[in-house]
Amino acid sequence: MNSGNQKWIYLTVLALIWGSSFILIKKGLVGLTPIQLGAIRVLISGFFIFLFGYKSIRNLSGRQWKWLIVSGFIGTFFPAFLFAIAETEIDSAVASILNSLVPLNTILFGFAVFKIASTKRQIIGVIVGFIGTAILIGKGATLNPEQNYLFAGFVIMATVLYAFNVNIIKKHLNDITAIGIATGNFAAIIIPAFIVLCFTDFFDANPFKNKIVLTSLGYMVLLSAFGTALAKVLFNRLVQISTPVFASSVTYAMPIVAVGWGLLDGEGFSFIQLMATVLILLGIYLANRRK
Repeated sequence: MNSGNQKWIYLTVLALIWGSSFILIKKGLVGLTPIQLGAIRVLISGFFIFLFGYKSIRNLSGRQWKWLIVSGFIGTFFPAFLFAIAETEIDSAVASILNSLVPLNTILFGFAVFKIASTKRQIIGVIVGFIGTAILIGKGATLNPEQNYLFAGFVIMATVLYAFNVNIIKKHLNDITAIGIATGNFAAIIIPAFIVLCFTDFFDANPFKNKIVLTSLGYMVLLSAFGTALAKVLFNRLVQISTPVFASSVTYAMPIVAVGWGLLDGEGFSFIQLMATVLILLGIYLANRRK
């Protein structure tokens, strides 16, 4: 199968997996704190990654390890905590839509930091997307006064980190296999994640005797095995066979999946929020459309 067909298959599978991850985070937070959830997510994902990828990092150079460490922290470690913290206050559907800012930030920071040229149309797309974001957050705060929509900033911070990571993979790690990048990432962050977990009360509270905690851990196994470990390898491969902007466009379809899960779970979603979502996706389209 040629790479043109492969990239669309990867994109579709990733949208289904990652679109479901936001509801899994929400369910995981029932029995875990955001810090515990983020650390456990990294630890379980690292376990699955090392089962298959430990051989892929044996011959990496010092230069490659430098960028793998940076990529691991900004592309996996910090976002795992940021999304968990955000979803303590905002709905999973809203978090998924805000995550759609990744391709817009990819263009923005690709131009500002990595000197990747941007067109006028792409700049217009970024502006339109951010207008939609402002409307989405503002309306969400009005509809859900009991929720603190300042926590949406944690999702936006994560999208900035993801954007940097996409550009780093394309520019500095394109000569490493997808499984090698994922394994190297987790080799760098798995010990810090364990240290973070030790500083919580997770081990002091007999977690394996608590049904609520065990259920949350079950959701974390699903999220880690598919939403982090498998998806990480698929995404790295997608970046390699396409472009950073195309790869980050997986966020087109993710909100559809996530909003569907959110509605099934009883989350509210207004017409104005729908229009704001359309604006964000329109911005992504303008930023990615070929001449």
